Amino acid sequence: MTSSDTLTSEGKVTSRIWDPVVRIGHWTLVFAFITAYITEGEAPVHMWAGYLLAAVVLFRLLWGFIGTRHARFSDFLYSPARIFAYLKSLLGRRPEHYRGHNPAGGVMILLLLLSLALTAGSGMALYAVDEHAGPLAGLLTASESAEEFWEELHELFGNLTLVLVIVHVAGALVSSYLHRENLVKAMVTGRKMEAAHPPHSRWIAR
Repeated sequence: MTSSDTLTSEGKVTSRIWDPVVRIGHWTLVFAFITAYITEGEAPVHMWAGYLLAAVVLFRLLWGFIGTRHARFSDFLYSPARIFAYLKSLLGRRPEHYRGHNPAGGVMILLLLLSLALTAGSGMALYAVDEHAGPLAGLLTASESAEEFWEELHELFGNLTLVLVIVHVAGALVSSYLHRENLVKAMVTGRKMEAAHPPHSRWIAR
């Protein structure tokens, strides 16, 4: 055990995995996306929730390169073979435990960040052609067809993000059950159980 390890009442060793930036960013994205999704059509609230979401996504992308060990993309980018192997073990109800994101979780993080970025970007584009305002104002040609295009694209990416969020939550619940570990609590406290086997065969090595 190291100085950051803790022995729980169940005899399990937990370690600090998620830093405050990751945790605050995670729950801020949850708040921003839910707020933006349920306030569609309510311009001020929807707009500022979108700006908040975009800012956090941009910072999380930066933190993925300069952040702490388990926050970096290099810690959870795995080879396709490793991802499929993990999914196979998951279906067999004997998934390997990882200190940080598991291979499936790593893929989901990247998909969510991409989808959130596209949702926010298309929203700003819509705001630019509809209200002639926002960071993209003057960069896009305003027209009825352009407004319709960006509105449909924004709605598409918003709904796609919602689907990914549902899959992400379901995956976290399944992993929590199979590993006997509360992953939601881990994203609050920053502490996770120690991995029984160290991960290997990363696509991008540290």
